[in-house]
Amino acid sequence: MINPFVLADHQTAADLQSYLLRAKRLDPDGLVRLRAFGEVLAAYVAPIYSGNLMDSGPTVLGLRTCELAAPAEVDAVVPIAAVQERLAKLLSEPETTELKIQLLESQRAPWAGISPPRQGWEPMGTINEVRLTQIARDGIAEVAASLPESVGGPIAARIRGEIWGRGIDLESRVPTGAAFAAAGLGFLTENEEVGLYHAEGWVRLSSEHGHVLAKAATKF
Repeated sequence: MINPFVLADHQTAADLQSYLLRAKRLDPDGLVRLRAFGEVLAAYVAPIYSGNLMDSGPTVLGLRTCELAAPAEVDAVVPIAAVQERLAKLLSEPETTELKIQLLESQRAPWAGISPPRQGWEPMGTINEVRLTQIARDGIAEVAASLPESVGGPIAARIRGEIWGRGIDLESRVPTGAAFAAAGLGFLTENEEVGLYHAEGWVRLSSEHGHVLAKAATKF
């Protein structure tokens, strides 16, 4: 049994539900890693990741944090659908005062063992939302054009990896897939300047609505 946690209020629950809905659209069978050490819950998802730790393909994680009503200690990987089900029940009962989430069993995910640094992030300027949105659109179009319906399995994964792992420019080292994740997870606001940070081979895009963490691109 996974340690329970209690969300701060109904708005927090609704925000988490919206985030997970977008994450599930990007990865229908996806998992979410929930981490809490205190009064903040971090919810990590992986819209783009390679199949194993030794693969050199791109790893792109989404992160959204939310406030808890009381300190909790949680570190578990669970199906997004399981959290959505519990949230839907809580949100359907507006008179509920304790927004408690109790989940059963933690699972394993290849990307959950790839941990971006928690400290040491250096600011590297900003990237405008308009540019990130266009990069995401161009990437989606390129993936669609490069993958005939008859192509599947490892070949399709390799092609997607090449497109989403390619850097948007040499200076930022942001992979194309990070722009795709930021747009797909609803982290971008019109004409917003999105913060860019580097740390230990990783890049981070931070907006008002969430963060995208990715292995720095090595191919351009």
